[in-house]
Amino acid sequence: MQFYEAVVLAFNSIKSHKLRSFLTLLGVIVGVITVVGVASFINSVNAYVGDTVINDFGANTVTLDKYGIINGFDEWIEASRRNKDITQDDYRALQEGVTLAQHSGIVISSQVDVLRHGNLELRDVAVNGETSSMADIMTNGTTVAHGRFITETDNEQRRNVVFIGSKVRDKFFPNTEPIGKELKIKGIPFEIIGVAKEIGSTFGQERDIYAVIPFETHLKMFGLHQSLTIYFKAINPGAQEALQDQIRTIMRSRRHLRFSEKDNFGFVSAEAIIEFWNSLTGLIAVVALAVTSISLVVGGIVIMNIMMVAVTERTREIGIRKSLGARRRDILWQFLIEAAMLSSSGGMIGLLLVWLGTLIASAFAFSVTVPIWAIVTSLTVSIGVGLIFGMYPAVRAANLDPITALRYE
Repeated sequence: MQFYEAVVLAFNSIKSHKLRSFLTLLGVIVGVITVVGVASFINSVNAYVGDTVINDFGANTVTLDKYGIINGFDEWIEASRRNKDITQDDYRALQEGVTLAQHSGIVISSQVDVLRHGNLELRDVAVNGETSSMADIMTNGTTVAHGRFITETDNEQRRNVVFIGSKVRDKFFPNTEPIGKELKIKGIPFEIIGVAKEIGSTFGQERDIYAVIPFETHLKMFGLHQSLTIYFKAINPGAQEALQDQIRTIMRSRRHLRFSEKDNFGFVSAEAIIEFWNSLTGLIAVVALAVTSISLVVGGIVIMNIMMVAVTERTREIGIRKSLGARRRDILWQFLIEAAMLSSSGGMIGLLLVWLGTLIASAFAFSVTVPIWAIVTSLTVSIGVGLIFGMYPAVRAANLDPITALRYE
């Protein structure tokens, strides 16, 4: 029997038992949806987080702060005990000693209970004190949509000027130009000098409700009760590691750390955050894919059971075909191809449903794409499941004695 004939026979058999075939496919469909869905979600989240982190930190940046990237509670306790605050003196020393950075700047943040304009108010708003150079380092939060950003003159003269996020503008000035208008922070009037370009939300968390004031003005209002965060932008894309080493050398020298002692400060970079995030989601992906793959095994068992029923139902047909000259391998291929067609059809339906799901997710959340490797793997695995779990029924059908099969009622 030719391969084409086996495919036609398998298709006709599946077509003649539509409901049973569909119920058989459910296990494979669910398995492919879960496996490909998890892979697509994690892959898309990784890409989304990567783009967000790069935009937040700016390309080619190194950040010095008190803690750096903390990987666990015990590490945080140890860092809290050992690490010292980053101070303005540290910043000045680094400005003098660092030669591999084209820009450096400071950010300090406070949470303000109420932001007011007239009778309108916003609660729990982040108010950052920043140097003017942050506009050259960071993308998100400093890109100007209207007006201007903080200048060095604003900072030196401790002016009461404020640069606001787009949602703050929408709340207080939905139909008017906000530049030059007044906004009260802790009851103190500030002149609005600029509005930031919209950032958007991340996982449903709004990121455009914030205000930026000059760093020195922030110190005047809130005092210095926390560690500073210092940002550096390397002179070129390949200089980040060397820049970090240069900063480390200066900081260790200032703090008189011996060679054997750990740093009592930390570094954060976009690359380090992305690497940490990918390692975390990589572990989650392995566990999730292992668990969801169980549904594919269940789907394979269902296929095997249904194929066993099909062999029993078609015992007399097998006997007739063998008596007319069908060989053992012809019967074997007929049932193997039928099992593979069932499972591959389930795989394709599962992929179609995942694709529809990505369109919905992209419309209401963030862009979700199905990676090519997930498509190839899911189709290969679904066909493999059909062949593996269809092997026993196919062998049993091929080994039937034709005389016994002809007598079967």
